[in-house]
Amino acid sequence: MDATELTKAIRSQLSNADSSQRARNDSPSYWTSDAETLQSSSSIGDISFGTGHSIYSSKITPIIEQACHEVILVTCFWAHSDTSSILNDSLRKLAAKATEMGKLIRKLFHPPSLKGKTYSPASWQSAFGLPSADELTGLDLQIKSIFVLPFSVMHPKFIIIDRQRVLLPSCNVSWEDWFEGCMDLSGPIVDQFVRFFQEFWAEESDMRPPPYTVTSKADQVDGQQSSPVSPLAVRRVDMSGVPSVFLPSPHHWNPQIRMPWQQSSKPPPTPLNICLLSLFAKASDHIFIQTPNITAQPVLDALLAALSRGVNIHVVTSEKLMVLEQLVTAGTTNKRCMQWLISQHRQLLDRQGSTLASPGELESGMIGKDVGALKIEYYRPRTIQDRAGSEPVQSHLKLTVVDDRIAVHGSGNMDRASWYTSQELGVAFVSSELVSTIKGALVEAMQGRSEVLYDSSGQR
Repeated sequence: MDATELTKAIRSQLSNADSSQRARNDSPSYWTSDAETLQSSSSIGDISFGTGHSIYSSKITPIIEQACHEVILVTCFWAHSDTSSILNDSLRKLAAKATEMGKLIRKLFHPPSLKGKTYSPASWQSAFGLPSADELTGLDLQIKSIFVLPFSVMHPKFIIIDRQRVLLPSCNVSWEDWFEGCMDLSGPIVDQFVRFFQEFWAEESDMRPPPYTVTSKADQVDGQQSSPVSPLAVRRVDMSGVPSVFLPSPHHWNPQIRMPWQQSSKPPPTPLNICLLSLFAKASDHIFIQTPNITAQPVLDALLAALSRGVNIHVVTSEKLMVLEQLVTAGTTNKRCMQWLISQHRQLLDRQGSTLASPGELESGMIGKDVGALKIEYYRPRTIQDRAGSEPVQSHLKLTVVDDRIAVHGSGNMDRASWYTSQELGVAFVSSELVSTIKGALVEAMQGRSEVLYDSSGQR
């Protein structure tokens, strides 16, 4: 599939009367009448893998400090941490620069009623551990929080710099030493992030764009600076015009919970959900997924269907990450779901080689001549003697690669919460060259950090 086919798949799904009605009730929902508006292109600066702290210290904060007019930082979670401390330092530097230049720099923080709560300057230190308002006199700083009970977490993470550049990390502002990824984007895709921000997060007074002069790509800093904590792998890409599809996924109040004996409900028809299911359905050779958890039944069913068509699947996930959250939101655990997928795959293999496969199943493709290979790995941190610096203890990356040509990166997990209730945001990039670069960096960063749970080629 290419970017045009992906947007057509989204449009086709949203043209269904039931899906259209459900989608129009979402906030935001501006794409329901014209899904083609989500199609775009991206310039890729670089790709980083490491802990959240290493990505913020070496990549994100240096670029924030270069801002001339505006920084918009959206994060799901904010906690006092080494990461928040380096952000504080960046705020002080921005404030000093703005004071010296004689102008204000707008900086909007949006850590997760739709109207949200706006924090007064008096609460910045106590609530977020930020510098006092007196230290930030050069900044027009606004902090807003949105959370919709009971389950609607606003899960995206992105930073917009002067409406010219976007950083798309998988990490929050927190103390967690988890394995993360970040992409540095510019070009037309930035307009997509700005519109999404305006439609959901911004108030009327925020809608005006800041007055700035667009700088050439050569004038932009790459943000990579020496840091006490370096990322595990960085790749300079320097690609422009990469076909892309912006993939928002609005929050939903109703979790559509089903009893174990009931059939799972259809996931909300969001662009992100539709895109991923379309990619799984159209995959012809290989699917790679690295995600904290896979507890969304539509994902498991789609992967099983792909295996039955002969598509090879490689999953890197977690064994014991956020287990209580899984039980509350999905009624199961990632470990159980992986065992289910393994069991179903073994049944496919047995069925393929037996007389149980009917001619109709073979003809329809339900059971192919060759069932796809399945490999599942659990993320494991390196042993103490093999560690260098800060070691990620869990994997929090959200990356899907299909047929070595399309990569989807963003905030969305493959768990039930991301698919049914949380607001998510991702981007699909269509480029074999880009995918090759991403996979190369990921292999380097993941070296020695996984354990095979199941590999059908080795019959584990």
